[in-house]
Amino acid sequence: MSGPTPVDGPVDQAPDVVCLGESMVTFLPSRPGRLADVPAFTRAIGGAESNVACALAAAGHHVRWVGRVGRDGFGDHLVSVIGGHGVDVTAVGRDPHRPTGVYFRTDQDRATDAHEVVYYRAGSAASAMSPSTVPYASVAGARILHVTGITAALSADCLALMRELTAPRPGRPLVSFDVNHRAGLWRDGSAADVLLGLARGADVVFVGADEAERLWGTAGPAAIRSLLPEPSVLVVKRGGEDAVAFEHRAAPRGGPASGSAQASGSAPRGGPAPAAPVDPAAPAAPAAPVASVASVAPGRDTVTRAPAPRVDLVSPVGAGDAFAAGFLSAALRGLGTVARLRHGHLAAAAVLTVPGDFAAPPRRGHADRLVALDDAAWGTLHLGPGWTGEDQEVRTP
Repeated sequence: MSGPTPVDGPVDQAPDVVCLGESMVTFLPSRPGRLADVPAFTRAIGGAESNVACALAAAGHHVRWVGRVGRDGFGDHLVSVIGGHGVDVTAVGRDPHRPTGVYFRTDQDRATDAHEVVYYRAGSAASAMSPSTVPYASVAGARILHVTGITAALSADCLALMRELTAPRPGRPLVSFDVNHRAGLWRDGSAADVLLGLARGADVVFVGADEAERLWGTAGPAAIRSLLPEPSVLVVKRGGEDAVAFEHRAAPRGGPASGSAQASGSAPRGGPAPAAPVDPAAPAAPAAPVASVASVAPGRDTVTRAPAPRVDLVSPVGAGDAFAAGFLSAALRGLGTVARLRHGHLAAAAVLTVPGDFAAPPRRGHADRLVALDDAAWGTLHLGPGWTGEDQEVRTP
């Protein structure tokens, strides 16, 4: 990348995960209904990538959020809150000329016609992220770089940055990409081609079956895999039904398993020796004694399915971000595919059973005990508000 730009604070310790993207101040409605009818709103924070960062930090990982905010009160609030979750915010840029983005939303599911969201993010500080304003040093050395398709829609400069970050290069972190299609951000009809191209450059891809059908006209996990054969791991989420992971053992392009400096164990120039690389298609570790839910091997792929537990829904927003965080956390711990998918489901269930976009994941021991259930017991899980507490009983029929 060209032209490193100074950031507010040192960037000297390589994190487990870097999450890069826009975070905004969000205003949540005081009651259900149309925005025109909601009398008051509560301030919170919102941003797919910072949600993932906060959840991973809560799970005990060293995480850095990379973004840009204005030199304004909302920017101060975002940096303070995200940093308060244990996330490294030293690489957050502060823009003296552009504001921090804000948005208002209703509490209906994004997939319904009743959902409304109004963004005030045009010309935001984050929209000025580019290869020249985000130094590559802020992501170099990480084991995983997590990004989403939202960033690509913010501006031409943001798209250029995303293309640089997902391009093959020696020592590139393993790239995790959540498609995260937001139709309202794409005005020119380019979403399908742009998001497909970025997904094909990533090592781990998360996509909802419904959004893949809207974007690319695909129908079902196998069709999505046919469209996206390149990623080492493709996770297709099917709402409250299940999640399906497709894996092959090809080395990530330019990533930790490809013979780069990071793979060989040598330190990146100017940085500490990295932690052990993440192999996105590694076999199950002995520490994850769970039964395989469903596993077949057509061609070079292994296909694993994990049903979602039953959840008493409070709010649907943020579940996809939480799923990605749960899956990546389990991957960092070396757990197998079934465990990764189940941890994703549990992290999503933590968010689904609270208001707002974010919820701390269940404690590791609590989640591990649930993940280790046999198939029959897992199939009886019924998670409601408060289930993440160690003293809360998890219901079964």
